[in-house]
Amino acid sequence: MGTRSSKSLTGRSLHAAVLRFLSREEPLTVTLGAFPQLDRLKLQRILERAAAHFEGEVGSEEVVPAPPARLRVYSDGAARGNPGLAGAGAVLVEPSGQVVDRLGKFLGTQTNNYAEYMGLLLGLKRAQELGVREVEVFADSELMIRQLGGRYQVKSPSLRPLYEESLKVLNGFERVKLVHVPREMNRAADEMSNRAIDERM
Repeated sequence: MGTRSSKSLTGRSLHAAVLRFLSREEPLTVTLGAFPQLDRLKLQRILERAAAHFEGEVGSEEVVPAPPARLRVYSDGAARGNPGLAGAGAVLVEPSGQVVDRLGKFLGTQTNNYAEYMGLLLGLKRAQELGVREVEVFADSELMIRQLGGRYQVKSPSLRPLYEESLKVLNGFERVKLVHVPREMNRAADEMSNRAIDERM
């Protein structure tokens, strides 16, 4: 929205325009940090509904931002003891670098490899819910990435169901890229997997 058109708005129209500008242009990182139960899309919906209220559109069809066509899914798993107390984590990021969602799940007593697959499924299923068509998966588990890429066999009976479920979910996307990354490039997902253990998420 240009400066001239912004200045020409008054009253309720101005309020609605400000809210829509915030939902689309501002990172809103402080707000997202203060309300961890929200992700970027939920916050956008709140602002859009408030904008619709100022325009007298309450009761009409809710304006929902279009889902991102492509997301990066960073996933990780942690087990303290292997097997030990375990957690899965995932962070969904737009290509621009904007974080869409942070996820964690406490797994009880499990192995590290089990937790790695659960972290992946956590992120992929959230991407599915958001209507994403293309995903780039980044994980520091070389075993999992190579198993999913067909380079390693899955010999563990406990991993086989998670492997098959992961392939099924991956096949639901139009395009998939699997990337093994060093642990230092996967810190956000690692943080979520450990938070899941500490906070029993």
